[in-house]
Amino acid sequence: MARIETWTRDAITATVLCLMAALSISLCRAEPSIVAQKQRAEKKSFTDAQLVEGFLKTSFGAEFQLAGRVDRIRKYVKPVRIFIEGSQRADRRKQLADVVADIGRRIAHFDIAMANDREGANVVVTLVRERNFQRTLASMYGDERASEIKKSLDPECLSGFTKNEHFEIEHSEVILAVDTSDFTFLDCAYEELLQSLGPINDTSSVPWTMFNDQVQMGYFDVFDQYLLNMLYDPRVKAGMTIDETKAILPEVLVTARAFVRQLNGLTR
Repeated sequence: MARIETWTRDAITATVLCLMAALSISLCRAEPSIVAQKQRAEKKSFTDAQLVEGFLKTSFGAEFQLAGRVDRIRKYVKPVRIFIEGSQRADRRKQLADVVADIGRRIAHFDIAMANDREGANVVVTLVRERNFQRTLASMYGDERASEIKKSLDPECLSGFTKNEHFEIEHSEVILAVDTSDFTFLDCAYEELLQSLGPINDTSSVPWTMFNDQVQMGYFDVFDQYLLNMLYDPRVKAGMTIDETKAILPEVLVTARAFVRQLNGLTR
């Protein structure tokens, strides 16, 4: 998977890419046991230090950087509306709509929903067949950049966003292959949609996040619920530096813990 970040306004443009190699695991909808097994084995209790480390490592920086600053908080400050284009596969479109609804339930202070048309959307998800992935990539980013992405990352899924000079995300693009297993599709959908909301940096040093190349979830796990609830806390502002963010994270974390614990029925 890859992520691309771009600036617009005042002719400032930056591109950031990062990759998570998707694991091809066969999972049909009649066999939900793999996700259920992962959820049963999932670690759900974390120290403040673990959550702060995970937040800082995913919300700042980028796994593969071409240009531009990545040392500020990046997030949407407006409601997010998702539009699906490309493949008409009803099952994938339903799965994606379910993923969007699930994300909306699990992040406080965040308005996300499906859009009825492209004009009303600020996140566009393009569904493609695997054999057309590179062609779609080239149509969006040009042949030269698409070739560089292919050579450097060989992505199976992709997400990227455009932000303004205030580090407010204004538009996101996601590309998902439809002819994969259900598990891989859902894993890609959750990770790419969530990363298109701001936490664009993959990290191999945090073992509990889906933003780790070696971790595949297929659902919105508890650790990442904490991270996204911290990011979309109103006290965390787009454009904040690491030091500014660190100063408010203790109080932000208290609120995130209360919400995630209640939502998931956690005792600690």
